[in-house]
Amino acid sequence: MSRPRLLFYCQHSVGMGHLVRSLALVDALSVHFEVVLLSGGAVPREVTVPAGVRLVPLPPLGHDGGYALVSRDPRWTVEEAARLRIARVLDELRTVRPSVVILELYPFGRRKFAFELLPLLEASRALPQRPIVLSSVRDILVSSRRDQARHDEQASVVANRWLDGVLVHADPRFARLEESFTPRTPLTVPVHYTGFVGRRPAGRAGPSRSLATERRVCVSAGGGLVGGDLFATAVHAAPALLGDLGLHTTIVAGPFLPAGERDQLEQAVTATPGCRLVRFVPQLAQEIAASTVSVSQCGYNTALDILASGTPAVVVPYAAGREDEQLRRARRLEALGAVTVLEADALTAPALVDAVRRALRARTARTELCLDGARRTADLVASMAAADTSIGAGGR
Repeated sequence: MSRPRLLFYCQHSVGMGHLVRSLALVDALSVHFEVVLLSGGAVPREVTVPAGVRLVPLPPLGHDGGYALVSRDPRWTVEEAARLRIARVLDELRTVRPSVVILELYPFGRRKFAFELLPLLEASRALPQRPIVLSSVRDILVSSRRDQARHDEQASVVANRWLDGVLVHADPRFARLEESFTPRTPLTVPVHYTGFVGRRPAGRAGPSRSLATERRVCVSAGGGLVGGDLFATAVHAAPALLGDLGLHTTIVAGPFLPAGERDQLEQAVTATPGCRLVRFVPQLAQEIAASTVSVSQCGYNTALDILASGTPAVVVPYAAGREDEQLRRARRLEALGAVTVLEADALTAPALVDAVRRALRARTARTELCLDGARRTADLVASMAAADTSIGAGGR
């Protein structure tokens, strides 16, 4: 008997966090479903798609510094990419005929991608057997937009009209949806807390041999697109980290660090004793676990790597433009005793060295938060699909 089919839409626009979480989710979901992953951002060649998941890359779009859409492929303009994407999304929906459709973040974010997501929702409802439609969201939403009240209101109206549920990938003891989502119209669709979705450890791959034999600080910034300031500061701090604390510095640049910044960083690292640069590691969680101290931003996935490892950690939350979710997450983790926070506007080499020193002195607290969200999500969605006898019979 064939398994039910599931269509999962993911759009990562700046970093890799949304893609990494989505890959962990589709990996777990593939135990119960035939999974097709629609990926709307550029997929680094180093990323491995889980076995049993079919990846459908869309012409990649992203955001620039002003949150305008940009094409990540020079073959297409934004307008050309959008037309191709709509056609491909709808073609996959009609070919797959899924029992479940999961939209990563929409309508609680990804407003600029409504041009393809609203047609997807409308076409889903028109299928002979209408799928369950769910939204997959992280622990904390951005809540500092200039038009935040209007954004939340529109999101609630769209959710109530089109969704059958919201999957919040958090432990409700840490964060609840209503803390960062406050529409005037109440959300009426069910909200399910799944626990946090961490990266699945790869049992066959330990820390890189070249990185596992010394006391070190592991510096990372997700995909690296907005990590340049942190990396440059880490290079300046490396001599003091080595001389004062006996710690070498390893910088994991990430696949999205712009080429010009990477070239400058390579030159600076080459000239700095006790410092090395790695473009990409397949298991960042294991590198953090094998390090003496982690220095990073405070995206969802890295925060979970820190929690899972118990490694002393300094976080420098990304807070440019309208972004506030990393700082809010960092402060909550700080209150749990899990991290030492250094805000981006206070980032200097001496401040970073001092923060590392404080992180080493602090007793890292082990939390009791649920970190098994991928499996719990898969089991929950499978139960929903099994119980949904109303599909195609006029229900929902």
